[in-house]
Amino acid sequence: MAIVTVPMEARRIDDPKEIKTFLADKGIHYEQWPLEDRVSPDAPAETILQAYAAEIDELKRRGGFVTADVIDVRPETQGLDAMLQKFSKEHTHTEDEVRFILQGRGVFHIHPQSGPVFGIEVWAGDMISVPMGTKHWFDLCTDRRIRAIRLFQDMTGWTPHYMDSGVHGQYQPLCFGPVWMPTVSGSSELSGPGSGS
Repeated sequence: MAIVTVPMEARRIDDPKEIKTFLADKGIHYEQWPLEDRVSPDAPAETILQAYAAEIDELKRRGGFVTADVIDVRPETQGLDAMLQKFSKEHTHTEDEVRFILQGRGVFHIHPQSGPVFGIEVWAGDMISVPMGTKHWFDLCTDRRIRAIRLFQDMTGWTPHYMDSGVHGQYQPLCFGPVWMPTVSGSSELSGPGSGS
């Protein structure tokens, strides 16, 4: 289940209905897809895509996607640091970025046109669609592991268009999981200085 954090407001949302509403207000589509009794998340990519064919076909119908694949990133993935550097700087895409998480965790930071930057920590079972043109960046959690279904509207895949604001450098790529730290005064806030997720 995803966790949304708004660092500037010391706010955290972990209720699925609230998350869906919050993200919808920002133009981001979020769903939870079934994992149990569907297919092993370790199954070959072709088996994964067949198991989720109905959901993939529905997304293709709604969003004009033409192809889907499975990305599998592990700590030992060759060239991982260079790959992550491409994702972890603020950028946009010319098509929607759709991911269904099968294994692992990561954080999308979203820089909306109005309002503060917020983080979306995605876990296994979370499906997220970040609209084209949305300023954002992505980091893996400390286990550096993620396996996900990706959908594309262009057969050649997406190309990031980087921003010059440097705002991504103001947010730590931290994942909170279920941790919610009470302050001495009794109110609650996110742990980690200046952290998004």
